[in-house]
Amino acid sequence: MTKGVSFAPSDEYPGWTDWIIGERGEFNRHVFGHMLSRLDDPATARIRIFPDQTHANNNGVVHGGAILALIDMAIYPATILITGNTDLNVVTVDLHTQFITPGGFSAPIDAVITLTQETGRMCFTRGTLLQDDKVIATFNALQRKIG
Repeated sequence: MTKGVSFAPSDEYPGWTDWIIGERGEFNRHVFGHMLSRLDDPATARIRIFPDQTHANNNGVVHGGAILALIDMAIYPATILITGNTDLNVVTVDLHTQFITPGGFSAPIDAVITLTQETGRMCFTRGTLLQDDKVIATFNALQRKIG
């Protein structure tokens, strides 16, 4: 497992795995301290965060920058879950996002991510951010394997 990344079955949320990405004080852990994950099927992972007022913009909804950070951070554990490769180390090289509707603070936000292709150097993913039944955003991402 990559340094600064740990995961274990969640005691609080049965069927989910708790993810901690980054060391205390680093961006990933500071922005979304508690992330959950699970496989919905062999090619699709679900990453969950719990937005709060620290993720708000001036309009009282989840900030677009927080949405982008969630997507960028969620594709990493999703790719690990789908591939089963716990030694995977990647960086995002391309991320296309379409914002659909604002996110709120009353419910978790799920990133539902599918690995569409994996090559020797790259991982191609696409996904949807959902809150309850609302689509918040859709995205396509490209990750480069490093190390």
